[in-house]
Amino acid sequence: MSGGKRFGRWLGSYRPGMAVPSVSAVPAADASTVTVPAQSRESRVSTDVRARVTELRLSAFAGHRRAGFPLGPVTLFAGPSGAGKTTALAAYEALARLAGGASLRDAFPDPVACVPQRARPDAGGRRGFRIGCTADGAEGPVRLDIAVQAEPDLRIAGERLTSGGVVLLETALRDPGRRTVQAAWHTAGSAPVTRAPLPDDRLGTALLPLRVAGKTVGQRHVLAAAEQMVVALRSVFPCDPRPECMRTPVPLGSGRLLPGCDNLADVLWRTRAECARRHGRLVEALGAGCAGPVTDLVAEPLPDGTVRALLDSGAGPRTDLARLGDGGLRYLALTLVLLTGPGVLDVDAPGEVPDALRTLTVLADGFDRCLDPAQRRELLRTAVRMGERGHIRCVGAVSDVSWAAGTEGVTVVHLDA
Repeated sequence: MSGGKRFGRWLGSYRPGMAVPSVSAVPAADASTVTVPAQSRESRVSTDVRARVTELRLSAFAGHRRAGFPLGPVTLFAGPSGAGKTTALAAYEALARLAGGASLRDAFPDPVACVPQRARPDAGGRRGFRIGCTADGAEGPVRLDIAVQAEPDLRIAGERLTSGGVVLLETALRDPGRRTVQAAWHTAGSAPVTRAPLPDDRLGTALLPLRVAGKTVGQRHVLAAAEQMVVALRSVFPCDPRPECMRTPVPLGSGRLLPGCDNLADVLWRTRAECARRHGRLVEALGAGCAGPVTDLVAEPLPDGTVRALLDSGAGPRTDLARLGDGGLRYLALTLVLLTGPGVLDVDAPGEVPDALRTLTVLADGFDRCLDPAQRRELLRTAVRMGERGHIRCVGAVSDVSWAAGTEGVTVVHLDA
């Protein structure tokens, strides 16, 4: 079963005219300008077997059309307001949610907003959008493409998982009266494919490990590719620090950082006690990004059961973290995320995969928001350094990328409004 010939045109016999045509096996054309560092180009032979997303495709999604964005260890989406930076990161986050088993409604709370504005409905009032990605790893590049019907009912209209030119999974919404899609996955045994219905509100790729036995070589290929895709997508932490919430003492809790970094003081209480080396690197990075000297960063419990964070300058009384400006707090929070990794973050990381084979991707909308030039340089330097180690990747959005142009190890995607 290769090249899609087994199933004919994608979406099968049910062909809604909802401006969501079948997904081509050819990578989408990218109308944006991309600057890729030499060491991240596809021509370079990579021995890294950690599952990671290397391309985001927005074939028809909100303001994006026929767009394919390469993703390196550190990627910055740049462009003016309205260019689609936040939209691109939202699409990535939605794919991550689907890979973690979330329903379409949870992944796309406002699905109509994801439909391209010029997409016209068919006679049945159906419209939708198409997104996808490529995950690299031990199985080589694995492609996932999905078509979603947003109106009148939210459902997956079709999904395709391919690897090495072989279609490993293909689903199609053949009967709009049923809440299922017809799925067929590669078997390469006595029967070339296995067919079964799957729910139309879940990602089929994430369900394959529960449905495929792995008895044949073909089935094991399907499982390995699906697991690589799921692991690459699930290891995502969207982070947008909210300084106004970080200034308030917080109750002692799990010590796992939330996406808004509201519980920063609680996390610092944990990390300072559990990992002195990482805490030392955090203090060093904070000193490089703050105007005055910083010799330590501590968390202090209060009589009411809450905890607050304090800066120690080495001379005089400690300074309450609440006195820092928005830029200083965002710099501290994002640096903490990059230096600590999934063990300290509130993230749905695949626990069945060894740490050595996992890569966490941080999604940072407004990567440089409120930061001064020194802080954004230091933050980018930290992101690049962690990206080189392979365990932490970063995808951020910035309005002006001139300050980062030419930085080694950074992929820049220029978007036009």
